[in-house]
Amino acid sequence: VQFDVVVKKVEEPKLPEVDAEFAKSLGIADSDVTKMREEVKGNLEREVKRRIQAKSKERVMNVLIETNPIEVPKALVDQESQQLSENAKKDFEARGMQTKDLPIDAGWFTEQAARRVKLGLIMSELVKRKELHATPEQIRATIEDFAASYEDPSEVVSWYYSQPQRLAQAEALVIEDNVVEWVVSNAKTTDKATSFDDLMGNAAQFPRRERRLNESNDTPVFSK
Repeated sequence: VQFDVVVKKVEEPKLPEVDAEFAKSLGIADSDVTKMREEVKGNLEREVKRRIQAKSKERVMNVLIETNPIEVPKALVDQESQQLSENAKKDFEARGMQTKDLPIDAGWFTEQAARRVKLGLIMSELVKRKELHATPEQIRATIEDFAASYEDPSEVVSWYYSQPQRLAQAEALVIEDNVVEWVVSNAKTTDKATSFDDLMGNAAQFPRRERRLNESNDTPVFSK
């Protein structure tokens, strides 16, 4: 098959000037370029920190599973599989999809559910033995860190503190971080240099739950 192609225009990307107009287009009200640079730097530093924590957490969780082989009740796995399937449906619905006739089998999540149940039991025992419970100060710091990237952080903080369920989600995240910190501090570790591009390019591989304080459908829309 042959085609005749007529090229009408050739273009190349052109980076905009980093000036007041550019800062304003990014939502900087007073068009302050210095303020814009500080905000971009702060956001990048927070994101790098989260990506590194996510990679460390994934490795720690794998180690906990490998070094603590346990059998878990099938009933717990089935229950967790069902919950994961319900979460998947809610996620599709939040994206505007109709799930009434969408077959989502809980059995698809059995392996993931078994892992989550095992980790839950192992971490629960570790938290109890080593007293790794979350403190109010840690929970507050975690929520404030998450809220910092939004236009009105105080609004986001108030939203999390308005319901016990949301605070419980932040608490669970803090406990996971405490477990990771304890394992890393008591294990032989080796630092490995990673380029910025490699770190930021692997975002899709990180578990979604790692840094999301809330997975429910009642999450409001905050301005960033």
